[in-house]
Amino acid sequence: MPNSLALPITLTAKNFDSYLNVIGQTNKLNTEEERALAILYRDNEDLEAAKQLVMANLRFVAHVARGYNGYGLPMNDIVQEGNIGLMKAVKRFDPDLGVRLVSFAVHWIRAEIHEYVIKNWRIVKVATTKSQRKIFFNLRKSKKQLGWLSKEEAEAIAANLDVDIKTVYEMETRLDGKDMAFDLPESSSSEESYSAPVSYLQQHNADPALLLESADWQEHKEALLSSALQGLDERSQDIVASRWLTEKKMTLHELAERYNVSAERIRQLEKNAMKKLKGAVSITA
Repeated sequence: MPNSLALPITLTAKNFDSYLNVIGQTNKLNTEEERALAILYRDNEDLEAAKQLVMANLRFVAHVARGYNGYGLPMNDIVQEGNIGLMKAVKRFDPDLGVRLVSFAVHWIRAEIHEYVIKNWRIVKVATTKSQRKIFFNLRKSKKQLGWLSKEEAEAIAANLDVDIKTVYEMETRLDGKDMAFDLPESSSSEESYSAPVSYLQQHNADPALLLESADWQEHKEALLSSALQGLDERSQDIVASRWLTEKKMTLHELAERYNVSAERIRQLEKNAMKKLKGAVSITA
């Protein structure tokens, strides 16, 4: 399915801004629309439904991709890999899970981007400038026969390639370095795990995917709370609202006077109401 869906605009480095503008104008889907399309694709393999699900969430992929900027890799390629992850997520999405597509798709989007970064990031880091690329191919051949370069050897290479000797030493250090696994085995210590690229590749405190997941979950809990409030009797609703949902909160004695009961009775009613609300919110937590 991923290769059978055409994007609204061909994504290249030159038209990246135009691409962002196009996907930014795509209408979002509400929960009911998304579920209906997901069921249509799951039950009937309707590619048009799958296409609408993908198109409506392309801007989310772009937001996730921005978290991987600054590593020397083309942003349009990162977004393209994320789009593949989104398409895979749409293919596997079950509308009966009770979650939004973006929450489910985050794993697949990241997985594709991570795979791309793993395959490309060190090569880009090794040679980023014209001089470095020139030295890379020449020095790599020399290093097969040489250990660490002597001063005379480094000066000879610099003169032969017409580059600064500092660049020669820098490239020698890079070539001598070893590739590091993107993430370490589960058996690795916590200290070792912190040195793996997976621990610092993203800026987690500004990860749009995590922020969106958090906002979506908060909205879900607020909906549950509102529904639970509606399920209380009128007196319990008033007690909870007067005690917790207004700026000027009423005391137990003030409410006792309003309902002509004891303050202890108001406290019991409040306790029972809060217990019901807490239970309703925690059911799906």
